[in-house]
Amino acid sequence: QVQLVESGGGLVQAGGSLRLSCVASGTIFAINPVAWYRQAPGKQRELVATITSGGSTIYADSVKGRFTISRDNGKGTVYLQMNSLEPEDTAVYYCNTIYSRGASKYNAWGQGTQVTVSS
Repeated sequence: QVQLVESGGGLVQAGGSLRLSCVASGTIFAINPVAWYRQAPGKQRELVATITSGGSTIYADSVKGRFTISRDNGKGTVYLQMNSLEPEDTAVYYCNTIYSRGASKYNAWGQGTQVTVSS
């Protein structure tokens, strides 16, 4: 089973930056899209950004121009560079990918990393 491990969260002041990393076991990221989600207290989990195996990206309107998703297939890692952080960005951030093994599809999630932005 594929394991995803996020890191890079922390406490930062508004206007600051953080870079999150998500490492996957094996080469699963090289051939599958990867997404970052976040979940704030009392709110539903929301999609933040997605990157395809070809490098195409999609962002939530709330983070466009501030966040950048990228991937390093050689390292099996996907990054989320977060700039100009706002208190509203405070949440647990999760890495996600959907991959196939034979005829079955699997939905893999990391354990999450906390991002807290102080005003």
